[in-house]
Amino acid sequence: MKRRKFLKNSSTITAGILSAPILASCNETAPSKTDKPETDKENIPIAICTWDFGNATAKAWEVLKEGGNSLDAVHQGVMVEENNLDNQTVGNGGRPDRDGNVTLDACIMDKDANCGAVLAIENIANPISVARKVMEETPHVMLVGKGAEQFAYEQGFKKTDLLTEKSKQEWLEWKKTSKYKPIINIENHDTIGMLAIDKNGDISGACTTSGMAYKMAGRVGDSPIIGAGLFVDNEVGGATATGVGEEVVRTVGSFLIVELMRQGKSPQEACEEGVKRIIAKNKDKQDFQIGFIAVNKKGETGAYCIHPGFSYRTYTNDGHTNNPANSYLKA
Repeated sequence: MKRRKFLKNSSTITAGILSAPILASCNETAPSKTDKPETDKENIPIAICTWDFGNATAKAWEVLKEGGNSLDAVHQGVMVEENNLDNQTVGNGGRPDRDGNVTLDACIMDKDANCGAVLAIENIANPISVARKVMEETPHVMLVGKGAEQFAYEQGFKKTDLLTEKSKQEWLEWKKTSKYKPIINIENHDTIGMLAIDKNGDISGACTTSGMAYKMAGRVGDSPIIGAGLFVDNEVGGATATGVGEEVVRTVGSFLIVELMRQGKSPQEACEEGVKRIIAKNKDKQDFQIGFIAVNKKGETGAYCIHPGFSYRTYTNDGHTNNPANSYLKA
């Protein structure tokens, strides 16, 4: 059943159940629309992504400058890296798990808080497109593993061998000395997360990855988890993460960043606070990576990472692109 039909059919049932309790519990006057942050027209459209994936943000910008919406922009933008066989951290050509299987994770979220995700999906080159199908064609948010793969075939996606010869040979070499122990952030760190604001001021986000290289079979990090690897609130802003997914999940990182912006922090301040909270819980750990990027409703951006070399790529309303090396803090 398609999501919109499902919601329409269920609305008449839920309306009568929910309306009375909500009205009974509201003792304060609801804030007016004028209390909500307004988009700064001088700052939009804008697209921003983790790391220096210039071709990805360029593609998103093409969509935005032609008047396209932010959802299409982030979708088409991250697909560039999913299809990039030289990028061994995202999509087709990604490094496998420790058993030699390439499993992919992705999620997408739009201005209306609609979202979709696929976890540990195999044999599908563009998991972000399947995640969008989950969002638009089902009443669900997440599909996992074989179920996600079967759904993809039903939607017309083709089976693809995702393990390239380069990734295969590196995996075989890794097995010789690894003792099957994934080494955090040495083999893999370049998850792509993207946020965009379109000409209407609407925000969407997407995140896609092949996950930690040589991970245990079945491992899933933060990237496809709404609230952890990605979160969008169209009244406030959006955030997405990169780095060790387990640490982002523990703090519901991207949701935290957006909530900090809701409380008045700038995107930069919110990203720094989110990273520092993770550091505080990992004082005994060394040499791990965590980073966030964020954009608020005004079109202001921020980014922060505890690993040197982190950068992010933006396209702004005048077509200007940059990839500033962001400040970082060593763990």
